[in-house]
Amino acid sequence: MAKTIQVDIVSAEEQIFSGEAYMVYAPAVMGEVGIAPRHTPLISPLKPGEVRLDMGDGKEEFFFISGGILEVQPHLVTVLSDTAIRAADLDEAAALEAKKRAEDALADQQSDLDVAKARAEIAAAAAQIAAIKKLRHK
Repeated sequence: MAKTIQVDIVSAEEQIFSGEAYMVYAPAVMGEVGIAPRHTPLISPLKPGEVRLDMGDGKEEFFFISGGILEVQPHLVTVLSDTAIRAADLDEAAALEAKKRAEDALADQQSDLDVAKARAEIAAAAAQIAAIKKLRHK
């Protein structure tokens, strides 16, 4: 029986991670999902948040995604996201500034499209800030 699963995390610009993991945890729209080797095939939309990889021996890798799609096959997990960043590369000041700009845009709404875009940006920035704070506690 397979003990690890191949994981590929891809952003619009580049492949962020490709390797083996014991477990994958991802922020699906329906709630956090955990994927082990030989998982049943699944496709799910992802919300902004943290993808966590259990690398074994107590080691974990963390990534922030802005949302996207999760595809699970028995021996392969693929995370496709417009934005995917290694958690260690996150910039809290930039995330806080992005959240403030989105909140200001929401207050100065021009159309329903502006409101939807501002809310999505606020959600992504808040998820990024939460990922940074969670990393600091580890």
